[in-house]
Amino acid sequence: MNDLSDQQLLRDYSERRREAAFAELVRRHVNLVYSAALRLLRDAHLAQDVTQAVFAALAENAPRLAQHPVLSGWLHCTARNLAAKAIRSDVRRRTREQEAAAMNELLSNSAENPWETIEPRLDDALGQLNAADREAVLLRFFEKKTASEMAGILGISDEAAQKRVNRAVERLRDRLARRGVAVGAGGLVVVLTANAVQAAPIGLAAAIIPAVLGGTTAATSTTIAITKTIAMTTLQKIIIGTALAAAVGAGVYESHQTAQLRGQIETLRQSQTPLIEQNQELQSALASATNRLAGWLAGSPTRQSSSNDTELLRLRGEVSRLREENAQASDTDSRAALMKSWLAREDQLKQVVRQHPDKTIPELGLLSEQDWLNAAKDAKFATDDDVRRTLADLRHTGENIFAAMASGAVSKYLAANNSLFPAHLSDLLPYFERAVDADILQRWEIVPQSDLPLQHMGGDFVITEKAPVDAELDPRWAIGPGSYGSSGGSWDTDINAAIATLQPLEKAYAADNNGQQVTDPSQILPYLTTPEQQAAYQKLLQKYGTNPMTH
Repeated sequence: MNDLSDQQLLRDYSERRREAAFAELVRRHVNLVYSAALRLLRDAHLAQDVTQAVFAALAENAPRLAQHPVLSGWLHCTARNLAAKAIRSDVRRRTREQEAAAMNELLSNSAENPWETIEPRLDDALGQLNAADREAVLLRFFEKKTASEMAGILGISDEAAQKRVNRAVERLRDRLARRGVAVGAGGLVVVLTANAVQAAPIGLAAAIIPAVLGGTTAATSTTIAITKTIAMTTLQKIIIGTALAAAVGAGVYESHQTAQLRGQIETLRQSQTPLIEQNQELQSALASATNRLAGWLAGSPTRQSSSNDTELLRLRGEVSRLREENAQASDTDSRAALMKSWLAREDQLKQVVRQHPDKTIPELGLLSEQDWLNAAKDAKFATDDDVRRTLADLRHTGENIFAAMASGAVSKYLAANNSLFPAHLSDLLPYFERAVDADILQRWEIVPQSDLPLQHMGGDFVITEKAPVDAELDPRWAIGPGSYGSSGGSWDTDINAAIATLQPLEKAYAADNNGQQVTDPSQILPYLTTPEQQAAYQKLLQKYGTNPMTH
């Protein structure tokens, strides 16, 4: 079994119902799934429930996933999706607490333990990467694959695999930077290598296998078998139901609609009245039991008999039980209040968008309900600058969604047209996985790759926006035949031309100095041999200050 690939094991399980094949898949990937769930949930017990649900979804989707080249990517996305959907209020409350603690630590002494700062933001940042970059990170740092092993899985050369990892790490670093985490690419590699995967609790894999597979060989439907044989807690039932719904749409990034969320809130609100009454009853019973225990102890300070000890233990157990039930009832109230507050912030964010039509873009129509909720969590409205930056982040989210869609459409177009880049954006319309409004396409254009000298996308042409909404805050996107991204571009064509002029000089300096990069302006001065180079250097010096070569 150890010599078989994930795809061979999935086929073996889906075609022959061999439980040993599924057990090997669980053994291989349980640590990865559990680690992702634990980072998101901050609760070992909930993480175990989510881990079991992910593998239940894997069993349900085994025939389709047998053709998937990198199983870990699907597992990670499914774990993230289930955790976010099934226990959203707990996840967001605990994540906010972790983020606040991590930010305080970052401000006080970020160099002491960078993992504590990166950890609560890692999975959201991974979710923002495109599929190829995310799978490269997961294979290298979560599955501990070498470049050679990655090359075999992805069907590329060793060098291409290493370049893909380097590019993916840089983009992950950029996503983390947008969340307030400043870390170098080298430091991020070290931190991920040391901390990305934690060992799942002993026995978790052994518990998952019979829970997922129990009784499946005698059933005609995997779905029926799983749902009938797993002994589920209430939370597990919620998670498994979410898993099966998510599996229909590939198990990733499916979002509840606003009406469903508000329906949940209304249900919680209506249920609060009996909960309050139950809470009062529990408080009364707790007080009674506590008084009985205190009175018993006060009246019998020297009792030593077996019957007295038994009564003492019974009373203590009753007090503990009542305290736990009382805490659970209070926690339900707080969850309902938290969800109502979260939806109120979403409404406030949408109101701000309506109030600033000049700062919005049609790509916002691509945002899912989950995207709006995530944006509302981090949104700030206290000052005009807060609103400006919140709207810039929202635009970035919409543009990222469109860029991912356009990148997929470009790949399909190239495959169908002998690798020729489209001449017009309208040529891509049949290749989008979902409909794209004409207003969105009007904001984008096809330009020569040379117009964006810092964003190399693997071809002679790229797709980019025609103009920014906010030139200071909006990055410039580039979508090419090889990849897409938003880092390194400038909206000033003169600056781009100056950068292109000086890039050969920077490479010449590195070649003469064992690969060392320019760190001081004086280092590049001997290489300025033409008036054009000197003018370009002065332009960047004026724009960026003391060391223009870092830009």
